[in-house]
Amino acid sequence: MEKKLHGSGVWMSLPYTPVRHLCFRVSRDTTSPSQLETYRLLHKCFRSTRGALGRVSPLASRTRRKRCPWAGIPGSKNALSFAPFRVRTRESGRGRDQPAGPLKRPSLNWVSGPPCKHPTRRRRVRPRTLALATVQPLPERTEKALKKCEDAQGGGAGAGNTERALRAADAAWARMRSDREVTMEPFAFRRDGKAGRTTGLYDVAICGGTLGVFLAASLQRKGCKVVLVERMRVVGRDQEWNISRAELQELVRCGVLGKDQLEDAVAIEFNPVRCSFHGTGQETLIEDVLNLGVSPKKLVEAAKQSFVQAGGVVLENTALSGVEVFDDCARLNVGGGEERNGSLNLDAEPIHARLVLDCMGNASPIARQMRKGKKPDGVCLVVGTNARGFAQSANKSADFIVTNDDIQGEEMGCMPRVQYFWEAFPAGSGPTDRTTYMFTYVDADQSRSSLVDMLEDYWKLMPVYQGIDLNDLEINRVLFGCFPTYRNSPLRPGMDRLLQVGDASGIQSPLSFGGFGALTRHLGRLSSAVVEALEADCISKEELSLASPYLPNLSAVWLFQHAMSVRARGKMPPSNFINKLLATNFKVMERLGDSVLRPFNQDVVQFVPLTLTLGGMMVTEPFFIPVLLSQLGVKPIAQWFVHYLALALYTVLYIFISPGLYLVCKRSGSAKLRYRLGRVLDALQYGSGLDYKA
Repeated sequence: MEKKLHGSGVWMSLPYTPVRHLCFRVSRDTTSPSQLETYRLLHKCFRSTRGALGRVSPLASRTRRKRCPWAGIPGSKNALSFAPFRVRTRESGRGRDQPAGPLKRPSLNWVSGPPCKHPTRRRRVRPRTLALATVQPLPERTEKALKKCEDAQGGGAGAGNTERALRAADAAWARMRSDREVTMEPFAFRRDGKAGRTTGLYDVAICGGTLGVFLAASLQRKGCKVVLVERMRVVGRDQEWNISRAELQELVRCGVLGKDQLEDAVAIEFNPVRCSFHGTGQETLIEDVLNLGVSPKKLVEAAKQSFVQAGGVVLENTALSGVEVFDDCARLNVGGGEERNGSLNLDAEPIHARLVLDCMGNASPIARQMRKGKKPDGVCLVVGTNARGFAQSANKSADFIVTNDDIQGEEMGCMPRVQYFWEAFPAGSGPTDRTTYMFTYVDADQSRSSLVDMLEDYWKLMPVYQGIDLNDLEINRVLFGCFPTYRNSPLRPGMDRLLQVGDASGIQSPLSFGGFGALTRHLGRLSSAVVEALEADCISKEELSLASPYLPNLSAVWLFQHAMSVRARGKMPPSNFINKLLATNFKVMERLGDSVLRPFNQDVVQFVPLTLTLGGMMVTEPFFIPVLLSQLGVKPIAQWFVHYLALALYTVLYIFISPGLYLVCKRSGSAKLRYRLGRVLDALQYGSGLDYKA
């Protein structure tokens, strides 16, 4: 077998045969040293790029294994050795194999796992190589910055600070925007009968620990028996999270942390935050919005200790390979992760729980299965840096949303047809340290550029925005990410005993690129819903759907994201369209006061403030309304108007009937009735935005 390595990527294809199935043939037999070395290299590359190449599935002794053999390195204590690659092709016919061809630039039409008796989901695409994102040589500036700050790499979700992490993020973005046909293999299964488990049964199993640990601690404190499963370590990243103090206090109200622990995690506090839009002269200053920088390391560690002290169980370095739902419980098949010494943990026993909470973020395989491989409706792309060397006197306030240019034209920059926005916050790591983000809202069109290209624009535009020379800065961390959003959010459960929470459910605002604030806002609602569902044994998918209800204020935000993005195809809007729209919006909200301005900028939309703002915009800029309508289109506006009417209905119902429902719920002797009424009240309160705490 030939191998051709380029950077951190590997090209693999069968050059003359259309590939239908690509899979490992695995055995316990010893292979030659050269084969072991080849597969060891492939293992490393697949761990970082298998998302771009598609799902590569193992076969063991011609039968499908539950554990993923690529998670271990051949030659380690418990490792599996690899027999030569086989490729199933269309010409060869079903049930016949042919040896794989040499490793070179791929001409793959499909990449998928082996045939499975369970139904799979596909979406159609133009043949194009997704793996390009993983092998393009990095531009000099980006490569230099990543090499310089690799030593600062920390753990936790979103902590990627290396070339490998950037390529993995770009591969994920390439997969999102691809039109290729992708096979979605089931990760969760519904089984008939009972699992037969009578001991070691947990009330709740939470998959995904970085944000899941906060929900786990809250549930454990409320009397549930909880296990937390994390494929790496439960640890926060080095880069600070920005949040408001009122949102952070939810951790205290839910019993996750004490006030002293919370204050210890606050690295920096600042005020005000600025909103400014290019070419309009509009500048708005807001107090107490995203004005705290908190240490994820301290927060996550404190929450983990609180969880363990309350009797919770943490399983770190334990990967989830599948979930099976039975009539009496759910079984989590684990053991594909790595132990601290890097070897495979193949002896882990399956976990049994009454309820499984999927907190694995937007990349969750369960959430992707429930969404049936659907492309995201929108994506927020983010790049940035944490750097040292800013003037201390100018580093005492923050930028919440700022533009310093109009829409990028067809021939402008490395990523055309986008409107770039900026955020910047003082960092707690030093008086001259500042975190700067450049972000944009886009559709998942195949023609969109990569994160690497966006970083090139960042290096050119950031000095203009901050008024500083890049050579005067010391880059501590390079930041990047892509955050998909779906109109059908929050995601409804597709299976009994299985509920998506946090980013996995899409509960965050389409305008936000962080799930921590959304999780804190919904933490009390979710933990109460889970406790009451277990008490009432309401764990069917229909009953769990009540805990993940339709929220009209969340759905209404979709029009705002649509208005702040530029379609990849079709007629370009006027170059100043987005700046003028936002400037008018903020001018009206500023005139209406903090009761309108602050909730909206904390991703909480309410009917009365929204109506006043829209009415004020019509009065302030009446001639801009036809331009706005022509750019947004009739269909999106009609869809939004339905959510707007639902927002009005939810507001009226919550104000007038919630007192009576609370009374009935409190006095009811039926646990099922209390659960259902409680979820109706939650939906009305959170769906109308009246849960907001100033």
